[in-house]
Amino acid sequence: MDEFMKAAIEEARKGADEGGIPIGSVIVYNCKIIGRGHNRRVQKGSAILHGEMDAFENAGRQPASVYRECTLYTTLSPCAMCSGAILLYGIKKVIVGENKTFVGEEELLRSRGVEVEVLQNIECIALMERFIAAKPQLWNEDIGEEQPA
Repeated sequence: MDEFMKAAIEEARKGADEGGIPIGSVIVYNCKIIGRGHNRRVQKGSAILHGEMDAFENAGRQPASVYRECTLYTTLSPCAMCSGAILLYGIKKVIVGENKTFVGEEELLRSRGVEVEVLQNIECIALMERFIAAKPQLWNEDIGEEQPA
């Protein structure tokens, strides 16, 4: 496993340790992390702070030319919101830790020319499976699923 996916997993663990959802992300430019983040919806009471969005926020304002040369690493397949940000900022490559527990908008990204590589990383899968089993209501809230009556 490369250092950047390890960093995304570290971010996911931080989210779990803070009582949040264990999804992490890093944005890499010229072999350096320029933004890192983890899902902080619970911690911040936020509607939008998914791991990828937190990484974008922490990368700060960058020229479009920088983002077009970046690779985004995320422990879980990106949802519609995060995929929209990836497209908006022109990220050309996304490395996904796993999509076994959730398949996001990978086909949309590919249809718009983004290279998407899915690793099926055992650690990423285990983090999400443990979380979903322990906190199904929080997971369903995060991905916008209705709760069964």
